[in-house]
Amino acid sequence: MQNGIDGYKSGFISIIGRPNVGKSTFLNRVVGQKIAIMSDKPQTTRNKVQGVVTTDASQMIFIDTPGINEPRHKLGDFMLKVAKNTFREVDVLLFVASGVDRVGKEDRFVLEMLKGLDVPVFLVVNKIDQVHPDQLPKVIEGYKQEFDFAEVVPISALQGNNVENLLAKIGEYLPEGPQYYPADQITDHPERFIISELIREKALHLTREEVPHSIAVVIEKIAPDKEHEHMIRVQATIMVERDSQKGIVIGKRGAVLKEIGSRARKDIENLLGSKVFLELWVKVQKDWRNKSVHLRDFGFRDDEY
Repeated sequence: MQNGIDGYKSGFISIIGRPNVGKSTFLNRVVGQKIAIMSDKPQTTRNKVQGVVTTDASQMIFIDTPGINEPRHKLGDFMLKVAKNTFREVDVLLFVASGVDRVGKEDRFVLEMLKGLDVPVFLVVNKIDQVHPDQLPKVIEGYKQEFDFAEVVPISALQGNNVENLLAKIGEYLPEGPQYYPADQITDHPERFIISELIREKALHLTREEVPHSIAVVIEKIAPDKEHEHMIRVQATIMVERDSQKGIVIGKRGAVLKEIGSRARKDIENLLGSKVFLELWVKVQKDWRNKSVHLRDFGFRDDEY
């Protein structure tokens, strides 16, 4: 622990922005391991996910938040509350924008919330690997006209371009403080949460239209397999809102569910460092995104934020 060393810095950094700008990709990049799931579906992240980056000089606790936009159901209200509640508990806010796009309505919706906060706000322009260098200054200037940012740092979270420079800039703004987590810890989330997210990620990748937004994953059991030594048995239920969605997730002769399980099992084995026997079921819980009791049952507890 670095608690007694003068000059050691530590602090909390919130990663915010509209959906699909690469916040989770950035978090996975800085911690060096997959702890936040990724897909091209808006609002893939639903809870806040904390990633810890520890060096000899500092410890940075990054908080990946759900993509912010105007909520359309109780789950959307929950996700907005999760993101907004990080504003008052961090030392730096990273507003992540896509360099591919100009400032839009959703970006302005987020920036409006940040006005008046007594926290340094960085503009992090992501996806610069997809932007012609001549276009980048115009994109940056568009955002600077909307908000007075403490720092502006263009990056590619996918390729790692300029990410180290961003970390160095963040370090300049952190206060002196203790090491909150052991040096080898990269997230504060239990394995059960990450496993449920890995399964949900594969379901997102393999389904279409309204189905991905209606999916939640509940881990029923994680335990050593009694029949096979050195193997872990994971039992999980994929929840959907309608019978038609259940059919899509299962697929013809169970093909889609089998593929979800096959892909998820590989990531879970990497996470646990062990062979995994994964059992999946699909159940219907009608309109669960608009029912507080089901949101709590599925892990979305707004009293924790």
